Amino acid sequence: MKQKIHIADYANQIIQAIPRGVLLNTCGDKFNSMVIGWGHLGTLWSLPTFHVYVRQGRYTKHQLDQTGEFSISVPLDKPDAEINKICGWKSGYNIDKVHEAHLELEDAEVIGTPGVRQYPLTLECRVLYSQDQDLTRIPEQIRNRMYPEDVDGTYPMANRDFHTMYVGEIVDAYIIR
Repeated sequence: MKQKIHIADYANQIIQAIPRGVLLNTCGDKFNSMVIGWGHLGTLWSLPTFHVYVRQGRYTKHQLDQTGEFSISVPLDKPDAEINKICGWKSGYNIDKVHEAHLELEDAEVIGTPGVRQYPLTLECRVLYSQDQDLTRIPEQIRNRMYPEDVDGTYPMANRDFHTMYVGEIVDAYIIR
């Protein structure tokens, strides 16, 4: 069962959860979930939106470019350490995260990308816009810390790959019960 929600009623909870890790879910070649600690909840072009940032070498980027949609799964309490470890450090290119992290998927209502029952607050999003970062416009101190040239792009944290920003229109929001 899904309980429809007004995003504004949960905005503070969503924003507080982002730095601890929420799940960015995609479903192109297969379902994949990636932990993100950056994101924006807001309004753009008079639409409710969620913005995500994905590095160039990620399987998630391949999936987003293929489907143009994603779901965000937010824990109502603290994140599950095992799910965050697997979905945050391992690549969907190499493993089946549903199997490895024991994710319980819940069919979406509007888009084709499921949510994750263990992280029940769910935002379904369609990509409205995407743009690659221009590293020359990022302050040098941040660029050196977040995009070090000597770290391979496969490393899951700070590495030399820049991000693509995806602006997703939130087309549905609910809590999986």
